[in-house]
Amino acid sequence: MRHYDRPAVALAVCLSMLAGYIDAIGFLGMGGFFISFMSGNSTRFGVGLAGGDWRVAMTAGGLILFFVIGVMAGTGLARRVAPGRRPRVVLLLVAALLALAGIGPFGAAATMLILAAAMGAENAVFERDNEVSIGLTYMTGTLVRLGQNLVNALFFGGPPFGWARYLLLWAGLAAGTVAGAMTYAAIGLSGVWFGAAVALLLAGAVRTAAAD
Repeated sequence: MRHYDRPAVALAVCLSMLAGYIDAIGFLGMGGFFISFMSGNSTRFGVGLAGGDWRVAMTAGGLILFFVIGVMAGTGLARRVAPGRRPRVVLLLVAALLALAGIGPFGAAATMLILAAAMGAENAVFERDNEVSIGLTYMTGTLVRLGQNLVNALFFGGPPFGWARYLLLWAGLAAGTVAGAMTYAAIGLSGVWFGAAVALLLAGAVRTAAAD
């Protein structure tokens, strides 16, 4: 994240909030499966296989598959347009997928798969040298970098606030999770529409240079 300017970091924090928001709705709606956190689903997939619980294994495996499909769709679409247009185009795809999930014509299970695809696609907003440069829907790497930069700042003369951006990214996802859980408690899966609206607003507001 240190290579990005403040508007790009602000966008990343907003997108992490969106990921946390959708993940909380999906987690509560599916009784403990994740929409954006595939490490958790991978654990559930393995435990389901080991215990012979094929429903758990198939549910977790389906979410993982559609997340990867979403990554592929977002990445493929982004690479077909000029670099400056990539964030906006990917966010429009995310907004469209979230809106499709909000319509919910396919049933609850299919809705969750579409949400997983949307969260996979979101990760294509920030790409450098054909690799994701900021992970928006998973925080393990972010927390590792937070710890590393804290050590650098405290003991090795590193930048005094080099850790702050990573803390903001994690805090964004955590705040989005709180908002998603509260929204689900109030209106259930209809809360997905707020996520679609946020993605659309970000697509309209994003600077074209955000992911250069």
